[in-house]
Amino acid sequence: MSTKKIYRLQRQKDLLWLRAAIGRNQNITLLVRLLVDTGASYTVIPIPILQRLGCNLNKPLRTTMIVTANGAIEVPIIAVPWFNCLGIKKENFPVVGLDLPVSSFTNGLLGMDFLREVKAVIDVAKGEIKLENKSG
Repeated sequence: MSTKKIYRLQRQKDLLWLRAAIGRNQNITLLVRLLVDTGASYTVIPIPILQRLGCNLNKPLRTTMIVTANGAIEVPIIAVPWFNCLGIKKENFPVVGLDLPVSSFTNGLLGMDFLREVKAVIDVAKGEIKLENKSG
């Protein structure tokens, strides 16, 4: 049997965003605003937030090349101790460390790496994300 869990998204003009929590143990929890971005392969968290979590940016899991509006750049992939979004908590979740433009109203991006894994279905008109929960 399966049920669908529906989460409302926030809207900023034509953009959809939500809140997520990231942290380290029970001592550090940070709330972030993430733009839902189906054009982003990876979830993106700004470098200062990763530093506040105590992530070691000098020893990333790996690096990857991404294409931005300013061209291709090499970015670190860092494991955040835990990432909680849409009611799903991931341990040692890999994110790209990258600062977004100062004018952005969000801290980062919720990318296809997370959306695909949780089998998210996005209803843009309604501003909702649906997740299918399988039980039984």
